[in-house]
This record gives sequence, structure tokens and C-alpha cells, in this order.
Amino acid sequence: MSPYDSDPADRFPVDRVVASAADGEDQAVEAALRPKLLDEFIGQERVREQLSVVLQAARQRGASPDHVLLSGPPGLGKTTLSMIIAAELNAPIRITSGPAIQHAGDLAAILSSLSEGEVLFLDEIHRMSRPAEEMLYMAMEDFRVDVIVGKGPGATAIPLELPPFTLVGATTRAGLLPPPLRDRFGFTGHMEFYAPAELERVVHRSAALLDVEIDPIGAAEIAGRSRGTPRIANRLLRRVRDYAQVRHDGVVTREIAAQALKVYEVDERGLDRLDRAVLTALLKLFGGGPVGLSTLAVAVGEESETVEEVAEPFLVREGLLARTPRGRIATAAAWQHMGLVPPLQPAAGRGPLPAQQELFGQGGAARPGGE
Repeated sequence: MSPYDSDPADRFPVDRVVASAADGEDQAVEAALRPKLLDEFIGQERVREQLSVVLQAARQRGASPDHVLLSGPPGLGKTTLSMIIAAELNAPIRITSGPAIQHAGDLAAILSSLSEGEVLFLDEIHRMSRPAEEMLYMAMEDFRVDVIVGKGPGATAIPLELPPFTLVGATTRAGLLPPPLRDRFGFTGHMEFYAPAELERVVHRSAALLDVEIDPIGAAEIAGRSRGTPRIANRLLRRVRDYAQVRHDGVVTREIAAQALKVYEVDERGLDRLDRAVLTALLKLFGGGPVGLSTLAVAVGEESETVEEVAEPFLVREGLLARTPRGRIATAAAWQHMGLVPPLQPAAGRGPLPAQQELFGQGGAARPGGE
């Protein structure tokens, strides 16, 4: 895939309550829930401590800090940290994104309007066009850009000096960033998934801001189903709040949280309808695999890309599914989670036979493939 292809979050609509990408409602609510200072930010202890040193040293020198690159899955707080950086520096922030910068002139217009010490937040930085990316090299290193005027042999380059600024780049796919761009960032922080205890603190903080009465066990129930992602935790909290308000007295307890999330088809491990459909097909129809991606997608009734990029990453991270050269296979944890018993081993050293092979015999079964 090219660095400039669309991301999964763009190709697949955010219609799942456990989606890590933000929709319009999430963006509006997150603006109110975001912490304003580094001390208020929950989780990411290593990144927070390192960033605190970088910012404090810059303030003591009275200079702009090094450029900052934040990487990691969506929903973990990259945008929030960029705004905190600007707040800690007492500097204005300019927000844009890689897909919005498709020409070098687009970037030149933004850079030329920056004020001294301003923070430029560039989300999904790996999706910038190549000409803009090459212009950014010089801007980051020398605080200068060359604006090309005219075309052909008569074209001239006019150097444009830029005031010192701090670029904060965010990416969900750090591997797609070219090395020359990565090397120009003085600080790189990788965001990790949150532990349940950290998510409980996030839920309690958000509940207080949303004026939701919640007990500690109710917060733990929501946190345990949030896939290690604060954005999902906040979304589940809002859905549970609605359920508690309509069906009960508005107080969120463990029982009410479990009932609400059952309505929204989010189980105790954070799996939703699509995740369970993939596991059910893999276990019941194919005996746990191996089975090819396209065959599994047909069985689920979804596109192959949807299964591969929306459902599989979390299932693999949870240890419920594995990708092998022969195809997708279910783990012992998947059988246990779905409450199913693995079929008997047909022979020593071999996995369980798919259901079709048991029905028609080994000789007439299709050869499994990784697809």
C-alpha cells in the first residue's frame, strides 16, 4: 500500500461502538473531555515523562523545543498531547492533516503564516504528498522553504525564511514514514494501549465531567471492555449513561453496565458482533482452521478488507486468532471464549479437520490456502 492511500478508518465507516476511529460525535465530546495540561493526562507514563523533560528544558532556554513525532493506534491521545504541548509552551497551535496537504503550495501557505514559537500539528503525517514532504525537510531543519515561481526554464526559486516553530506530527503507521522525515524529529513517542487500571481512571474522570454517577465496579466493567483505548472507553461510557438514564435511575453500576453493553453487543472482552461472527465462522464452519481470508470473509458476509483490517487486528492482539501461511486459525483461547469444545484431533501432529472435510472426507476437501 502506498503511503498516500486511504487509511482503514477512512475506508470503513465508524458504525461500531468499539471502533477506534472518531466520528463527529466523538470529536465534539472529546473536545470537552481532553485534559489541558501534562499533569492531567492519564496513562502513557514513559512518553509523558520524556515529553515533560523536553518541554521544561525548552521553556528554561526560552526556545522552541525539538519537533515531536507521536505514533500509535488511533484513540490513544496523540491529538490531545499535541494540544497539551502548545498549552505547556503557552503558544498558539495550528491544526491540519496530511491528506489536506496535497501540493507543496498548500504547505508553503501554512508555514509562511506561522508565528514565532507556534505549534503546527500535522495529523496522519504519513499521508502527505511527496512534493510537500520534501519541502517539509528544509522547513524542519533550516526553517526555510524555497517557493518556486513560474514554470519551465524561467522558473525561479525564492527563499522564504520561517520563524522558529515546533512541528508535532501524528501517525498511526510510523513504518510508512520515509527515514529522512523520521530523522528530523528530535523526539519520538510511541503510544501504547492502556492497562485496565488506567482506563478506569479515564472513565472516572470522564464520568465526573459528564456529570454521570458511577461506582468503581461499574467503571471497571466499562474499562475491561474498552480494548485498551480511551476513546472507546468514553464512547462506551456515554452509551451506558444513556441506558442507565432511560432504563434505570441514572446510576451506573456493574450490573447496569453489563446490561447496557449486552444491548450494544459488546461482550466482556470487548468483542462486538463482527468479531464474534468471524470467530463463530472460523470455529463452527471450519473447525478452527486453517482457512483462507477470502473464504472466511464470504462465510461472514463481509468484504475481505473489512475482515482483515477491521476485525482481525484486535482478535490477533487478544490471542484469539492467528495468521499463518496456510490461512487463519483459531487459538485455544478462542474456543474457550466462545464456549465451544475443539473437535478431536484426527491424527497425531495434525490440527482438527474443517467441518467440510469431516463431511466429505479428507480426499475431497479443498486445499487450504493463505489467500
